[in-house]
Amino acid sequence: MLKSAMQEMMPNDMRMKKSKTNYNKTNNKILTVASTFCCNRKKPISMKKIIFILAVALSCMNAHAQDSTKQNSKWDFLIEPYLMFPNMNGKVGLGTIPDVPVDANPGDIFNHLQMGAMLYLEAHNNKWAITSDFLYMKLKQDVSATNIINSGKATAKQTMWELAGLYKINPWLEVGAGTRLSSIGSDVEVNYKTGPNRDTARSGSITKTWVDPIIVTRFTFFTTTKWIAQLRTDIGGFGIGSKFAWQIQADAGYRFSKLFQATIGYRYIDINYEKGSDSDRFLYDMASFGPTVRFGFNF
Repeated sequence: MLKSAMQEMMPNDMRMKKSKTNYNKTNNKILTVASTFCCNRKKPISMKKIIFILAVALSCMNAHAQDSTKQNSKWDFLIEPYLMFPNMNGKVGLGTIPDVPVDANPGDIFNHLQMGAMLYLEAHNNKWAITSDFLYMKLKQDVSATNIINSGKATAKQTMWELAGLYKINPWLEVGAGTRLSSIGSDVEVNYKTGPNRDTARSGSITKTWVDPIIVTRFTFFTTTKWIAQLRTDIGGFGIGSKFAWQIQADAGYRFSKLFQATIGYRYIDINYEKGSDSDRFLYDMASFGPTVRFGFNF
């Protein structure tokens, strides 16, 4: 009878690893079989047989716990180069030179883009995610005329690198914190009015680098196993680096295979930074926004 009971328990023990539901069913089965086995016997059950049944039950629970731990600790990786088609609106100020307004659309930017690189990296498991977002652009464009400025040229080098850690509160919400390094290098040449029929040429060059702490939230939505959608927001700066900075990104896409996915979305990032005075003054008050196209590779 003991051999028959053990044969009935073994298939459930194997299926227990596949899901928590089957795991609970197996435990109930073990208890039921053990109870039936004990109650139906005419002779008292020996201590050795009781210990043997308990050992089988504990072995099943331990196997399930080990399987859950492996699933939680398994790390997956995403490498995602992407393109952003940005609009830029704001102003840049160098020293005592009048602030230069910037109002550029994607056509203007790509016409004047000398170099660009954008790359997103992520490592995640069932609870944690570590993200890295790198962006570099070098632009050169003409300065728009204003009531003060007649003409000019501006060259900007923009480097941004964001590193963050996220914790999963539930399947669709993650919260975390990180840092965003910003490095802006600007060269400006302007001709501006200093009197009736009188222009003055000025130029300046400066590079500033700062780090903003950021607070991050990310919402992930899965309509099916193939379609994916994310909404990510962050705020930062708080006067430590920039006066204030905030960002919002929305992306939706399709996972074509275990390896490859593609998404399209929209990104808006606003940075307000101002430090120094007189000849050392640097102002970067800029909003960059536009559609994005991402190509992801999962490992």
